[in-house]
Amino acid sequence: MQFEFATAGRIVFGSGTVREVAPAALSFGKRVLLVTGCPEAVFAPLEEELRRAGLESLRLEVRSEPTLDLVREGTAKAREAGCEAVIAVGGGSAIDAGKAIAALASNGGDPLDYLEVIGQGRPLRLPSLPWIAVPTTAGTGAEVTRNAVLASPEHKVKASLRSPLMLARLAVVDPDLTLELPPDVTSSTGLDALTQLIEPYVSIRANAMTDMFCREGMLRVARSLERACRYPRDREARTDMSFASLLGGLALANAGLGAVHGFAAPIGGMFDAPHGAVCAGLLPQVMRVNIRALRARAPDSPVLERYRDVARILTGRGEAQPEDGVAWVADLVERLGILMLRAYGVRREHVPVLVEKAARASSMRGNPIALTAEELTEILEAAL
Repeated sequence: MQFEFATAGRIVFGSGTVREVAPAALSFGKRVLLVTGCPEAVFAPLEEELRRAGLESLRLEVRSEPTLDLVREGTAKAREAGCEAVIAVGGGSAIDAGKAIAALASNGGDPLDYLEVIGQGRPLRLPSLPWIAVPTTAGTGAEVTRNAVLASPEHKVKASLRSPLMLARLAVVDPDLTLELPPDVTSSTGLDALTQLIEPYVSIRANAMTDMFCREGMLRVARSLERACRYPRDREARTDMSFASLLGGLALANAGLGAVHGFAAPIGGMFDAPHGAVCAGLLPQVMRVNIRALRARAPDSPVLERYRDVARILTGRGEAQPEDGVAWVADLVERLGILMLRAYGVRREHVPVLVEKAARASSMRGNPIALTAEELTEILEAAL
């Protein structure tokens, strides 16, 4: 057994823990950049807490998935104002924006100096400014990951800024901040969390430590996602989903992902499609094709037993087979009303270029078996 594990310097989880943000920020300095992508009713009380603690905060709002220009703007603001820390409050977009700004504020340069795929891919040399992650959705687990996904409209692609030096100094996960999420956001982000628990579990980089996180997280999603959608103020269900999201972030940061996220990056770059909904639409199709490919080309692969584990956890049936897990996920996606990819403008004529881009995506390297172009095409066409 051999593996590496890295995460945020400190994680605080539980109802009401958002109160710990201001005192923690004060330990980093007096001036902070507050990067927010959530409704004012959520971040305004925190802003007031910062003010009462004697902190001066400068706000940057993230209204959609973060672009290179937004990160450039935020980095310039932070440097010009002499910000000593960054607080990112919101979903994955706001947290990734804050994460990237904290990294560039200390390292200097342009995002393209460091970005994978479309940039120079240079490594960061210096630790990020101290930054605090405060998620207000339960899906991405971005509070404990070491990469920031940034969109480049010019290149029509999303790419990652990635380094262990980007890990948050503090992650504060307060399930109460998710109580006002509408059902559509709850469902799409929750299915993103499920994807980020299944893919690391069957990844070629899976290890004993991340396996524990994935099993526990899948169990909590299975029992609580639909409940959280139907009864938004059910604190027990919201706590399960916030914890599952955190576990998924811990798992993916250390065991990688797979073909779902291999497709999600180019689709998100080319179309205005919510990341969680894209993952939800692709997940059962990728599971089905992966299992079939493993049975045909690697029948002795231990990953088939892992897919059985997934099925047993999700269905609650000890005799469940891998295909039962696929059926359970597909049924859940349908019950939660997740739209097919065609709803976001993806058409058959886009399939060849998306397959080509997905095959080169870094996430694809974690998939449990190398998929052919024909199999990738089948996955995407089935998700349309």
